[in-house]
Amino acid sequence: MKRQRRIITDSQTAFTHFQQLEPDDLICCRLRIRPGEEHLLLDLAERGITGFPSFRSQLCSRSKALQTRLFSWAMIPGSTVIYTIHDLIETIDAYGRTGTGRVVLKLEGKNGGLGVLLFSSIEEIYNQAVLGLIAYPFVVQPFLDGTRDIRVIIIDDYQEAYERTNACGFRQNLHCGATAAPCTLTDKQLELCRQIMTRGGFPYAHLDLLHSDAATTYFSEINLRGGLRGARITSDDYRQRVNAVHQRFIDGAQPFNERAFCKT
Repeated sequence: MKRQRRIITDSQTAFTHFQQLEPDDLICCRLRIRPGEEHLLLDLAERGITGFPSFRSQLCSRSKALQTRLFSWAMIPGSTVIYTIHDLIETIDAYGRTGTGRVVLKLEGKNGGLGVLLFSSIEEIYNQAVLGLIAYPFVVQPFLDGTRDIRVIIIDDYQEAYERTNACGFRQNLHCGATAAPCTLTDKQLELCRQIMTRGGFPYAHLDLLHSDAATTYFSEINLRGGLRGARITSDDYRQRVNAVHQRFIDGAQPFNERAFCKT
């Protein structure tokens, strides 16, 4: 008799049955994992369990370092991950050769602009790091003045974008004092978003773009979820659209008579 495929739709049930999960089982939800538990996603993937959203997208949403490793080709030139003091020394040399001045540092595991720091030079970051005041890994990138900050929300065929502006600081997050105004993406910007989502395995996403004075658009960050302040979409509509994406994936995952829904 063919084993019924488990289709799990909540995080608590996924961890209740964690050791019993078998290849081809499906976890259709975002797993609630604590800092330091990210390796569990690797275990699930290696055991052949399917994640939706993909385990890669869930890990990307939690890690600025992973985002930079996967998407540096689309980011501000010079964006890099610092894992050790040796990486930092190499970056000091690289930034010196390009004449890089102010530098943005992104702390791992922080969201909403709370882990985005501005330094006058890469040497200042070195001073902090060598004294043990900055935890590895972290991301550094040259600071570009005068860029436009664009938040994009894509859920299936729904998409919207709005520009965030803060006249009193460099952090463009709305809870840091910025204001929002709707804007229209170019075809090239939308294509960049789709490329990032495909590479990261994101079925839906909140993306941040930076548009420079030189008319170049760079990728900044991506997450499966984010705040809706400043967006046109309502919380109810957002939730319904995300649930519909999940349900469509479940409906196509297995013939109905071979499904076994596990939910405690």
